[in-house]
Amino acid sequence: MNEVLRSRTMPAGSRPARLGFLGVGWIGRHRMEAILSSGAGEAVVIADASPEMVEEARRIAPAAKVVDGVDELLRHELDGIVIATPSAQHAAQSIQALEAGFAAFCQKPLGRNAREVEAVVDAARKTDRLLGVDLSYRHTQGMERIRTLLQNGELGSVYAVDLVFHNAYGPDKAWFYDKQLSGGGCVMDLGIHLADLALWALDFPQVEKVSSQLFHQGRRISGQADEVEDFATATIELSTGTVLRLTCSWRLQAGTDAIIGASFYGTGGGAEMRNVSGSFYDFVAERFQATSRSPLSEPPEAWGGRAAVDWARRLQSGDRFDPTCSEYAAAAAVIDQIYSSA
Repeated sequence: MNEVLRSRTMPAGSRPARLGFLGVGWIGRHRMEAILSSGAGEAVVIADASPEMVEEARRIAPAAKVVDGVDELLRHELDGIVIATPSAQHAAQSIQALEAGFAAFCQKPLGRNAREVEAVVDAARKTDRLLGVDLSYRHTQGMERIRTLLQNGELGSVYAVDLVFHNAYGPDKAWFYDKQLSGGGCVMDLGIHLADLALWALDFPQVEKVSSQLFHQGRRISGQADEVEDFATATIELSTGTVLRLTCSWRLQAGTDAIIGASFYGTGGGAEMRNVSGSFYDFVAERFQATSRSPLSEPPEAWGGRAAVDWARRLQSGDRFDPTCSEYAAAAAVIDQIYSSA
């Protein structure tokens, strides 16, 4: 291993991790604020192509130095990098940070396909650095409790999972609609959350078969089309016999801002997490038994920044490469199969 990497000082646990923030749009600033508020990290340096976004970020971290881009950012003495740039840049920038000796926390998707994701995971392994991805729904209280039920076998043999994420607005940045930059449409943007959530909750069983249908403005398209999909549905069959049904969309005329849910049905009961009244932020979770239901969690809950804070706290404690980050590649492979089977 490179001696520079071997000798880099990691956080001592008694001080915040020294962090660089690459991309400080809304989500980048939100993750920055969550990490700083937790005390697990401090913003040493920030970089963004937008002067307006930089000014907004400076309100949160007035002492942070502003630099022009990733190359200059990586010249600073840091423990880790938080990346919230357009999707096409995620894999390359994560690898660049890891190979420079820094831990990396990246927005989803980590890559536009499984090959890119595997390359990032391989870089984290080779450099022995902590890699995190902002798969934020794992950190909702409801999903954590549902996963515990599943892990303990309390729902019996789970044979069906329904996953849905409809965003009535869709992204407001042009690059989301450029397939070269985004890697895909609503499946890449929203479906990755759903696929990861189900596989994570079920302990990542092997995927045996995927079939899918993609649409662009009401018209069927293939996964190789130039347009990005704004509606998609997929059936994912697992080695355990469980069948996942995944549906996601942008700008669906659904009569509400968002419909988000993950429902698990087993021989011993069911459980569901779903959003409340079209909210993107408020969720309830319930356990089902025949025709009765009991609560698992209720809003309000500040869950959005928990993945970033968890990564920062682990970095602060000196954690290095975590082999479970191979899960990111497993979820990315499902997304690949959704596109290739359409």
